Amino acid sequence: MAPRLIEALATTGPMAEIFCDESVLQAMLDFEVALARAEAKVGVIPQSAARAIAVAAKASAFDCAKLAESTLRAGTPGIAVSKALTEVVQSKDPAAAGFVHWGATSQDVADTALVLLLKRARPVLMRDLSRIGKALSRLSKQHKGTVMLGRTLLQAAPPITFGLKAAGWLSAIRYGQEQLERAFQDALVLQFGGATGTLASLGQDADAVAEALAENLGLRLPEPPWHSRRDRLAMLVCNCGVLTGSLGKIARDIALLMQNEVSEAFEAGGNGRGGSSAMPQKRNPIACSLALASANRVPGLVASFLSAMIQEHERGVGGWQAEWPILSSVIQATALALESVAEVAEGLSVDSKRMRANIENTQGRIFAERASMLLAQKLGKDAAFKALEEAARDSAKEKKRLAEVLAKMPEAAEQLGPRVLRDLEISEQYLGSAERFRRALLSDANTPERASEERSKSSRRKQNSVKQKKER
Repeated sequence: MAPRLIEALATTGPMAEIFCDESVLQAMLDFEVALARAEAKVGVIPQSAARAIAVAAKASAFDCAKLAESTLRAGTPGIAVSKALTEVVQSKDPAAAGFVHWGATSQDVADTALVLLLKRARPVLMRDLSRIGKALSRLSKQHKGTVMLGRTLLQAAPPITFGLKAAGWLSAIRYGQEQLERAFQDALVLQFGGATGTLASLGQDADAVAEALAENLGLRLPEPPWHSRRDRLAMLVCNCGVLTGSLGKIARDIALLMQNEVSEAFEAGGNGRGGSSAMPQKRNPIACSLALASANRVPGLVASFLSAMIQEHERGVGGWQAEWPILSSVIQATALALESVAEVAEGLSVDSKRMRANIENTQGRIFAERASMLLAQKLGKDAAFKALEEAARDSAKEKKRLAEVLAKMPEAAEQLGPRVLRDLEISEQYLGSAERFRRALLSDANTPERASEERSKSSRRKQNSVKQKKER
């Protein structure tokens, strides 16, 4: 489904479909159906009532615009939906209508529906995270020896490799993915507490109904319900904020590398991507700009969600009602950032010759640190630093290479010697631990896939242990 025009730069097609009106409504109806079936299984309501509710609970049979209007009056979508569903069931099976929403409260419907939407969103996010991981890993390996300028405070600095830069991006994404996975695992839980979170209306059948309901929806069953406890969702939102920040950092770096004066890396273009309405020559960083737009929006949304956590007693006034649009916006913005960066990483072209040329354009001044450290062994740190400051200024002023200027400075020429001066500006000789760091960042032991595999093994070991104890 295409997003609404006003949201065209705020979401993706798959996420627009997940959070569209019909999808949100169906998630609430799915809760009502799962509840009825769970209660019928336990014997709380008749099986015939559960069947009638299931037949009626189809989003296409409801007027979403009317429900939205009723929600605004009621202050919660759960009231509007349960009332509308009751009316539909009433028209087909009056006896079953009285069992709609049996023992639940409106927040049970709304919160669980939101969790079901998050459950659908999760694989979409993880798919693009996987795409990014594979693309950045490939780029890092492909360019492990591609030297480029390091840049500090946007100024030229000693060389690094593009492979190291890509590995740094990847490491942050992997970390964000692992934290997001954990946050999803914690957040995908059933909300079912009844009026005040005690399930008193279901009496001795409460636990059995809750267990069956969680099983029907494929969600974990927390204990107790979490009506005014919002920390699980807050952690998910916060992790989205951190992840979009990491994605924004990648987008910012690449957008800067795409500047005409730099021209070291480029997004893939074509098919309407990257053009200008007025300047035919332009190749704009469009996917980067979309990722940056998300990274700019999400922190404010995170702050809004955290502000809404302070909810009163057993049911919040205003805080809970604020969450739906905030959380849906955060997830959709995160998805847009992920999809955009995945597109960039998979189609990125790297101009290694231009990277080398930009190093050469500094006329060796980026190796002033190297010369200073070598000279400090003879002259002392302060004297060496002052000598290199002077040499760097003369190099820029006279448009001569740093080594050439140093060769004419008696104290430098004498202490360094012609061989050192000859090799001073060879980038590959001043990369330090760049390759070791790159390999460490790419280490398989740090990947979310490995961590997930280890968690699965641990879970299987626990299950086998429990099984063996039962058998004994």
